[in-house]
Amino acid sequence: MKIAFFDAKPYDKPSFDKFAEEKGFKIKYFETKLNEDTVDLLEGKNYDAVCVFVNDTVNSKVIDRLYEMNVKTVALRCAGFNNVDMKAAKNKLHVLHVPAYSPYAVAEHAMALLLTSIRRIHKAYIRSRDFNFSLQGLTGFDLHNKTVGIIGTGKIGRVFLDICRGFGMKVLAYDKFPNKSIENENLRYTNLDELFEKSDIISLHCPLTSETYHVIDENAIGKMKKGVVIINTSRGALVDAEALLNGIKSRKVGAACLDVYEEESDLFFEDNSGHILEDDILARLISMPNVIVTSHQAFLTEEALENIAETTIDNLVELSETGKSANELCYRGGETERCLNNKCF
Repeated sequence: MKIAFFDAKPYDKPSFDKFAEEKGFKIKYFETKLNEDTVDLLEGKNYDAVCVFVNDTVNSKVIDRLYEMNVKTVALRCAGFNNVDMKAAKNKLHVLHVPAYSPYAVAEHAMALLLTSIRRIHKAYIRSRDFNFSLQGLTGFDLHNKTVGIIGTGKIGRVFLDICRGFGMKVLAYDKFPNKSIENENLRYTNLDELFEKSDIISLHCPLTSETYHVIDENAIGKMKKGVVIINTSRGALVDAEALLNGIKSRKVGAACLDVYEEESDLFFEDNSGHILEDDILARLISMPNVIVTSHQAFLTEEALENIAETTIDNLVELSETGKSANELCYRGGETERCLNNKCF
């Protein structure tokens, strides 16, 4: 099997090379992202599959070109699939994803961002490098007995809530499909309005869909406690960035911890230090003393990279040998879901 691997980074290659060699696959790495302008790099090369990441664009035009070139599969090396036009892919391409690579990696990063923010560790680090050991302005607050609102209680959300409970926090949760078995005296499911109103901290762990797009917007922020801390390690468009900025400026939002950003595709994963940042909203967010931005690195652990590569290659092997994969997605009835019965083709 020949695989075209887009948006390749140095940290991707060791794990993918290892598992591809074991299965006899050949991978061609492209540093560029997949989009309408780059899809023609595959012309005449007889690739069986493309392997893509979160900021590759697999829209209807790209899908049509892949189909014309007899590419049979899009292998996402991530859980999210909002960058793939699933409706356009139906009956043309198999779409595979990695539903769980390391929920611990993302959940632990979310907690790392939270602790860094509320205990002002990033500020203290910069000061101490200049031998400034003043404590002025570094006062934080205890997590113990605070209420955290968790939107999305899949694998990552459940790991994060376990971490929060370890700190002695109370948990309010919202999920379209609540798992009532995890409820107890310190954790209960509720609606979004109550979650917004009662949470000291809100953390997002849900996929980006038409229902969750801008789940944090001006209206939602208006319902929140003054001084609320917002954490997003899922998908950028879950948060209306302009509304968040206004919430910070008005002092309604006490802090924001962002590993993702709505317009990140041309910025994140690249070194832009020598360029003027043209995204005014992101520039202003980064300039705020109570905002921490990391560049979509929550997934980036050795364990996660190994799991991503192994699952991606195993997905392709399973599809090649059986004609279907447990991690295949399909579009049915207006929704994207697991393609358990291979009904897409």
